[in-house]
Amino acid sequence: MHPAGTQNPSTKTHLHFFNLLFISLLCFPAWGLQAKDTLILGVHPYITAQQIIKKFTPLADYLGSALNKTVDIHVAKDYAAHIESIKQEQIDIAYMGPSLYVELSAHQDNPLLARLEINGKSTFKGALIMGAQHHFQQLGDLKGKSFAFGSPHSTMSHLVPRYQLHQAGVTTKDLATHEFLGNHDNVALSVLMGEFDAGAVKEAVYFKYQAQGLKLLQWTPDISEHLFVARKTLPASEVEALRTALHTLSKQPQAALILQSIKKTVTGLVPVEPEDYANLRDILNTLKQQGIPE
Repeated sequence: MHPAGTQNPSTKTHLHFFNLLFISLLCFPAWGLQAKDTLILGVHPYITAQQIIKKFTPLADYLGSALNKTVDIHVAKDYAAHIESIKQEQIDIAYMGPSLYVELSAHQDNPLLARLEINGKSTFKGALIMGAQHHFQQLGDLKGKSFAFGSPHSTMSHLVPRYQLHQAGVTTKDLATHEFLGNHDNVALSVLMGEFDAGAVKEAVYFKYQAQGLKLLQWTPDISEHLFVARKTLPASEVEALRTALHTLSKQPQAALILQSIKKTVTGLVPVEPEDYANLRDILNTLKQQGIPE
């Protein structure tokens, strides 16, 4: 028995708990809504976060409208963090380059949504380049020369060209020197200025500087374009809704604004299958077997 006017201690504890719960719901009303009504679009940091957010905001708004949800953009601090955030299911929609996708697919199967179509093509290639002063005839001629790569994770400014060099019997030990310069434009400019004898860039960058004296040594194979994948546990209905929205985007009135915001030459977002990356998967497996990159 308890004196009149007093409460059972357990009752007071329960009341205190519910008061705290009520206050927390008042203070943080968006917590439950975000878990249910917000999707995260993650993008690898190929340029600054501010630039990426500007480029992908029209697409995020479009997808949010199509699914009646909010779509927020997240930019990882680096490529490794981007992959990890996908593995940990911290993002719902991921945009990534071909090599990152092949790396991810070796560990888990994520639903594929769409890949880029650039000027009507869903594949792209790179160029192994040299300066105007050089007249190399084949990749074997690069032994004893200097070579510029872009990012270590780049498909066309490192990984595929590295495979081609290896196939031609040229390892980094056979080069006088090699460096990673961060991006394709840096590679092209350094080769043009004679800082390096040769380098590797994507096709568009080669054509951008061709008139200034950049010369082609060899093309890379065609590789399937950049793509979007979904969180592996995203409900099937939302995966299908995203696919439909992406595949039909080019037919929408706002298509040009959204697509060209991502990249000026994007003409559509088209269906994609794991088999589209089979040749790149073979290339990367060969590099891995050879211990490349170190």
